[in-house]
Amino acid sequence: MSIFDALREDHDVQRKLLDDLISTEGKSREREQFLGLIKEAMESHAAAEERYFYKPLIDFDTTIDHSRHSVAEHHELEELLEALTDTDMDSSAWMVKAKNLKERLLHHLDEEETEVFPLAGKALTPELKNQLGSDYIAEMSKRSHFA
Repeated sequence: MSIFDALREDHDVQRKLLDDLISTEGKSREREQFLGLIKEAMESHAAAEERYFYKPLIDFDTTIDHSRHSVAEHHELEELLEALTDTDMDSSAWMVKAKNLKERLLHHLDEEETEVFPLAGKALTPELKNQLGSDYIAEMSKRSHFA
């Protein structure tokens, strides 16, 4: 499986978890579970993606700026997730923060898929795409139960 296929699969998991999270109400066990799941999915994905996708792309002039931008967005998303985690689930502010996280994460995933993937597809060899995919999947299997 290529790195692009592996990343898209995880992106789809994150999109679904965000929808599930937003559909919850109040301080409930369901909301706590989905928050834990999206946190695990986002954190493990970002770490593995930075190592097995963005690190190799730093070496190419055509992808270095996008790589840096995407890694910076990972840190912004971590901060949004932390702010959401620290907010009372019963408060109206919680849903505002959850929707903001969803909006920012969807923007990030869409930007990766429509801008970064095409450039990376030209920079990486077919063999490297598959090797990075295998390495990414192996890393995710250690970090997350979503792999």
